Amino acid sequence: MLFQPIYDEDLAQGSYLIGCQATGEAVVVDARRDVDTFIRLAEHHGVRITAVTETHIHADYQSGSRELAARTGATLYLSDEGDDDWKYGFEGEKLYHGSEIRVGNVRLKAVHTPGHTPEHLSFLVTDGATTEQPGFFLTGDFVFVGDVGRPDLLDEAAGFVDTRFGGAKHLFASLRDHFLTLPDYVQVWPGHGAGSACGKALGAVPSTTVGYERMASWWAPLVEAGDEEGFVESLLEGQPDAPLYFARMKRTNKAGPALLSERPDLRRVEPDELRGRVNDDLILLDTRDGERHRADHVPGALFVPEGKKFATYASYAIDPDADTRPIVVLASDEEQAEHMRDRLAWTGIDHVIGYVTSLDGLTAGPVPSVAPGAERDVQGAVVLDVRTANEHRAGHLPGAQQLDVGRVAYRSEQVPSDRPVIVHCQAGARAAVAAAVLRAKGRSDVRELEGSYDAWVAAGNTPVRPDPEPERSVAGA
Repeated sequence: MLFQPIYDEDLAQGSYLIGCQATGEAVVVDARRDVDTFIRLAEHHGVRITAVTETHIHADYQSGSRELAARTGATLYLSDEGDDDWKYGFEGEKLYHGSEIRVGNVRLKAVHTPGHTPEHLSFLVTDGATTEQPGFFLTGDFVFVGDVGRPDLLDEAAGFVDTRFGGAKHLFASLRDHFLTLPDYVQVWPGHGAGSACGKALGAVPSTTVGYERMASWWAPLVEAGDEEGFVESLLEGQPDAPLYFARMKRTNKAGPALLSERPDLRRVEPDELRGRVNDDLILLDTRDGERHRADHVPGALFVPEGKKFATYASYAIDPDADTRPIVVLASDEEQAEHMRDRLAWTGIDHVIGYVTSLDGLTAGPVPSVAPGAERDVQGAVVLDVRTANEHRAGHLPGAQQLDVGRVAYRSEQVPSDRPVIVHCQAGARAAVAAAVLRAKGRSDVRELEGSYDAWVAAGNTPVRPDPEPERSVAGA
């Protein structure tokens, strides 16, 4: 059996290529939109992709399942479990609890594991050439390393009301009936790792086992003790803010992601062509590192640094539903621009039309900033903390307003417009993204706190911290 994880650090997301080398057939589970990655990998291993499926309707990235099936001619399999309000809106072979996908001697058995979403499936993988017992469990957003999927995203990102309570109870039952009943040796391969907003305490290692999670996870003692109430309370407490682009991903992945098919070549744009147009009839993405951006910024440009979190930061800054203006990226050459366009497509940002290799004549000097401790000298300033709610609760500047960076572009009206704004995060990267968004929305007096929260604390300032909470006993312990 061929078992090939494909992991992306930007999205903290895992896809899987699983094949039977005897027959040369393979299935891809939870494909990203850069489908050439999977096609090339299958060719490398000498297998052909005959089946494509996914664990659930994703919220954090644009699914590539439909695209990959169309490109390869593979059969697309989709869950038909869950309630009528949350069904796929495009065609595929329907999967139910107990359904099987076969690729040669390898079997993927669908297990309905609702909780994170109503339709969620996990897949027990059996190498029929050697055993009749499953050895792998692809859990999607059901079970992570050290955590479980959050059940509140339909409330947080999709506009539903109070579904998190029912989702948490479904998750409790799924863990009890479909996870803890498995042998300890079964390997668990989840859909996300540390850095994903699909859970609150995801581990940084790529896989685990049923036995390890039974022994080490926070939730296993509660489930084994039958403490549903304690499980629900612990699960829902302290969940991070959901980036608001999740709502768009849920909607488009449910309806059916647009097929990229043949895209036109990117056009090289000269800096002169951009004068007077940045933040007018087009969007310019300044992809330099933070130091160069702060030293000499482009007014009206969005700051999305090229790096490990490029697609994630871009999804914070751009809402393609609300803003359909063409996008030009700063890139060293066409190859890098193509790579950026592919990564932007991971979160449904498809309207990239060109690239520029220089910002000559477009920049206007340093980004406005404030030294740590000097923020109190800016009369009437709003100190905006764009870290997560959990980071803010752990310690923050006195009087700071918290608004997660993934919500700034969508909720900018919550930031007072009649006063100066001083933006910070933990170390500065997220603050730079958020500050550029606010400037592009017409906020004229937006400054960044130099070095952000870390530098502010290092300068000897005292953060506001919550009083310690009393320890709570675990029922059944």
